[in-house]
This record gives sequence, C-alpha cells and structure tokens, in this order.
Amino acid sequence: MTLKLHFSTANLTDLDAIMRIEQAGFTPQEAASRSSMAARIIHYPDTFIVARTDQTIAGYIVGPATSQSTITDDLFVTSQPNSAAAPYIAILSLAVAPDLQHHGIGRQLLAKMSDVARKQNRIAITLTCLQRLIPFYEHAGFHNDGQAASTHAGEVWFNMTKAVTPVSDS
Repeated sequence: MTLKLHFSTANLTDLDAIMRIEQAGFTPQEAASRSSMAARIIHYPDTFIVARTDQTIAGYIVGPATSQSTITDDLFVTSQPNSAAAPYIAILSLAVAPDLQHHGIGRQLLAKMSDVARKQNRIAITLTCLQRLIPFYEHAGFHNDGQAASTHAGEVWFNMTKAVTPVSDS
C-alpha cells in the first residue's frame, strides 16, 4: 500500500491525535504529557512536523534547536523557543500511528527534519533511542555514539547523531 503523505507543522488542533500516537508509541513513563506536547507545539513551530494522509495524522517528529550535542533529560520537561543560533536539533519524539507503521513514514519524517535542519544551517540532528531502534536510525544515516547519560523513564538510551550539511549562502 502506497500512502500519499502531506507534511506540515503541528497546530494545537492536532494535539488529540498527536497524543493518541504518542501514548501508543511510548510507555507511560516515556510518553510526553499533554501539557509538555502542547508546549512543544507552541515553542517549536518550525521543528514539529506532522505527516498526514488526507486529514488524518499518520505520525510526527518534534525536537528543539539546542546548543547541546546530546539530549539532556531537561529537554523532555521544559520547552523554550528555538534559537536560530543553536547548532543542533534534538529529536524528542518520532512516532507513527500503529496501523500505519512499516510504510516508511518514520524515515520520511526524519528526512523532512533533516531538510529543516539544513535550511536552518544546523550542523547535526541528535536523539536518544532504545537499543532495539539503533538499526532503524543507523539505516537513516545516524551514527551510534554509545550509551547516553539520560535516565529518562528509567531506560537505557543510546546517543545517535546525524551530520547535516547546511545550505550555503552562495
């Protein structure tokens, strides 16, 4: 089945659908709260991307611009507006609706975020993932940088980075 996807930034009207996908994709300890996700929609308008099939949200990716090369646990709790000078985008959530998984939506969302990072002259995208997801991210061009210091949700996380070639001004 080939899905025709449309990509756009998230809106607060998308929050219910985003939360359904978030809660299906993450354990209760890992999942963002409704208030945290709403704050992400407000503070990261340019780095919160949703994939839609017609008007249904199929998945999303979100992360702030940051000066840190790895994710710190405070990013899961507090949201601040993106800084144009920050060299990294830190992916906090990438999730696809359970009934739409295995159609390449996650890879397409990562590609869209790479495009955003490139256009914003970021140097890399960083994220943490569980060990079982390392092959997925490596296939998408990320490098495994080893075990993360994060203790989010009591899990063992791994730092992953993908270099981005910024758009030149020439």
